[in-house]
Formats: sequence, C-alpha cells, structure tokens
Amino acid sequence: MSKHQFTRRQILKAAAGAALAGPLIVPARVLGQEGNPAPSDRITMGCIGTGSMGHSNIGGFLAIDEVRIVAVCDVDEHHLENGRNHVNSHYENEDCATYKDFRDLIARDDIDAILIATPDHWHALTGLAAVRAGKDVYCEKPLTHTHEEGMALVQAVREHGAVWQTGSQQRSESNFRRGVELVRNGVIGGLEHVVVGLPTGSAGPTHRSEDPPDHVDYDFYCGPAEMIPFDPQRFHWDWRWHLNFGGGQLMDWINHHHDIAHWGMDMDDSGPIEVEATGEFPPEDSAYNAAIHYNVDCLYPNGVTVNISDGNPMGARFEGSDGWVHVDRGRFEASEDEWTSGDFDAGPIQVYRSNNHRRNFIDCVKSRQPTICPPGVSHRACTPGWLAYASMFTGRKIEWDPAREQIIGDDEAAEYLKFEPRGDWSLNA
Repeated sequence: MSKHQFTRRQILKAAAGAALAGPLIVPARVLGQEGNPAPSDRITMGCIGTGSMGHSNIGGFLAIDEVRIVAVCDVDEHHLENGRNHVNSHYENEDCATYKDFRDLIARDDIDAILIATPDHWHALTGLAAVRAGKDVYCEKPLTHTHEEGMALVQAVREHGAVWQTGSQQRSESNFRRGVELVRNGVIGGLEHVVVGLPTGSAGPTHRSEDPPDHVDYDFYCGPAEMIPFDPQRFHWDWRWHLNFGGGQLMDWINHHHDIAHWGMDMDDSGPIEVEATGEFPPEDSAYNAAIHYNVDCLYPNGVTVNISDGNPMGARFEGSDGWVHVDRGRFEASEDEWTSGDFDAGPIQVYRSNNHRRNFIDCVKSRQPTICPPGVSHRACTPGWLAYASMFTGRKIEWDPAREQIIGDDEAAEYLKFEPRGDWSLNA
C-alpha cells in the first residue's frame, strides 16, 4: 500500500470516530472552499465510462457533498467531453481531467475511489487495476463478464482490503429489504421455491459492418474481447445483447432480481448444486447473439428450487409452506395483506440496511466496513447465469460444487466459465 493510501485511510478512520493526535482538519477557508467538506472528510473520485450509466452515477456522486470528482475516462471522445462538462458544470470550474486509458487515471495518487461504468467485458480488468492500486471501487453490475474473472476479482478485493460496491441498488430499496426479512423470519413458512422474472431479449436488427467513427478508439473499446466488426447497432447501450461484450438480458438483470433471491434464501455465500437451462437465440445474421428467451431451473443444497426465466413476472417471488411474497421495483405483494403493512413485525431477523446505494459506498470507504453489495455477493448472484449459458450451449444439466466453485465431471461445460483475453490483456497484469 502506498504512503498516500495509508495516510488517507488513517484520516478517514479518524473522521469515523478514532482519535489521532494533532490537528487533521484544515479549515475550508484555507483552500478557498468555504462550506465544503474538510480535506479529512473528502473522497476524491475518478470515473471510468461516461455513457448512460456513467452519466447517471456521476450525477449521483456529485450530489454527495464529501465526494470530489477530479477525472473522467472514456474511449469515445464525445462521451469523454460530456462527462467532463457534467463535472465542470457542477463545480463551476474547468478542473476535471480527461483520460482515454483507464490505467493513467488509476495511476493518480490523489484519487481515492473509482467509479466503473464500462461494458461488462471491462469490469474485471479495470476493477483489478483499481484495487491493486489501493483504490476503492463502485462498479456497475453484473460484477464481471465471466466466472473466472469474478473469482479473480473477489480474491483481489479481499487481498488488498478494498471497499467494493456493486451497483445492484435494489438492496438499498426498502420494499426488497422488507420482503427479504419476511422470508428470512419464516413468515411465509418454510421456503420451498423462488420464481425470478427477468426481461426478454431482442432478436435484433440484421448485422451491418461499418468503420468505427473517428472519435472512438474501437480497438481499445474491444480491449480483452474479440475484435469483431464494428456495428453501430450493438455499440454503446446495445453492446449488452452481444456475448462478446455482455450477456444479454439474463446477465444484465441477474444481479438485480436473482441477487434479491439469494438474499432472501440466505445464499449470498453459496449457490446451486444443479442448473439446467434452455434458450432461444437470434438468427445468425443478427447484430445480437445473446439469448432472447431463457428458462433456468436451479436446485440448491437445502432443497429449495429456483426458476429464472423471461417468462416469469418481473421480480422475485418467494413461495413457502404458509404463503408467498413477491417483490419488484414499485411492487410489494404477499398472500396475506397484513404482511405488506409497514406496521407488520416480520420478526427479529433484520438484514443489512441501506437507504442510498452510493451513500452506503462512501460511508464504507470512510469506515472501512463492508458495503451492502460486496463482490463476493454479486459474484455468487451471477453464477447461475454463467452456468445457464454453459447448460444451453452443451445441452446438458450442469452439476455444480458451490464450495469449490467448480463444474463437476464436465470439462466441456467448464470451458464456458473461462476468461480468454485477446492480445496481452491478462487477469494477472
């Protein structure tokens, strides 16, 4: 750990309640920043990826007083300019630095935390570089593009003592928390089955190949992924529907509703023992190739079964011996109306409470406590999705050892969990 990082964390610990000798807080007037948080309480942040989700997250962090965004990074010059202007407009200055290469941003000693809002295939390498440099990270979901990347990232965060928050923000919303507490307290009886509903994918337009625009470094955009022909129909937001960059609606949403399923099942540190899936894919001439329709059946060590499908109602429905509860965004229903009342006492078991996902991250950066959605939790929530694709591609049921995180007796299926980077990119770099 660098001298800068050691000092920063000492100061943040002091701000959280520990006593250190000597004056640590410099008056804001000394810096010409009257009314802003003192240096001992300020978290400096750099942002990698300034597109749709990056823009949203930047706005969210700008609203937190003790956060100071000092740099943005993107391989699209237009997005980069928009990100810089967004930050500078908020601070009413021209101080925000810009980078095309994320490694140059991460190398800055004055940056404490990194926001990652890139396509999925970049989550692991940018995240690994950040935590190895002593940074804390807020990263969009899903955690990583492949299972092997996820294992490497979880280990690196643990080894370097980094604070990590995955952007599965439903854990910081009250209706999901209340639903989970009903289940965990046995209000619905013994849990028997969970129904997880995710969105249907798209067959997509017919693929067309074009030269990438001059303002985009497409080679760097592809990075560790295969250098496939540029198609504007699968660029920026719609990269999600091509397996080179994302995992379709299955992997785009599994860190939302299946994350809640794991939370209610108390399976954040485990996983299924069997996964069997079927899927329907776009035609060969489509710009997309991720599953349009999918049905995934999972069996867990405690006998609970889970069905994940685009044919199910959105959200997570927990079915027990004495009733059911269904949670979704803006939806909280149960077999007994009284269970949904804010006055209903679910029982003594209370899960981690956060009412603002980004605020929770910043609080944990300061306290050095785990966030509500650390990488191990997100990695486990994603695992049935990776196993589902392995089952779809092999046409076989997958037997899984959740303790060792290994497919049992199927070397061909295990290949679908691996990370195979292009060029010199590596998880060990």
